[in-house]
Amino acid sequence: MDRKILGVLVEDASVSYAELGSRVGLSAPAAHERVKRLKRSGVVQKIAALIEPNAVGKGLLAFVHVDTSGWGKTPALMAIADYPEVEEVHSVAGDACMLLKVRAENTHALEGVLARLYDTPGVLATRSYVVLSTYLERPPQPGITESWPMANAAKAIAAGQ
Repeated sequence: MDRKILGVLVEDASVSYAELGSRVGLSAPAAHERVKRLKRSGVVQKIAALIEPNAVGKGLLAFVHVDTSGWGKTPALMAIADYPEVEEVHSVAGDACMLLKVRAENTHALEGVLARLYDTPGVLATRSYVVLSTYLERPPQPGITESWPMANAAKAIAAGQ
């Protein structure tokens, strides 16, 4: 039931409890209580508006790999999260230490973010990937894929079918 509720809220968090209950088969008060419990438990972390990036002058999306000397998650580097252009900061395994999701007005503004990064002690290099088109961008989904097509094919081959 919680996954159904979360599925509705991910699509439209402004839905009334009556509508939410109707969609998942609960009364409005029962839906309200379930949502309150999901908030208290931290499953629903916050209700927020998703805004159109171009409407706030941030039409350029880039992912920036950051290489650092030593461990990347230093207080100086984490301070980059204070800039409104930086939407996400991830510590990653692979050929970079950190991965940033950056939205900026244009390439000049992105260059400003990169300049701030290079002024950060310990930053050795960056690699920027400017997004040309976005085909899917969404928050975490409550659903779980029960079966992957290739997994079924592998099982059939293993069974000699």
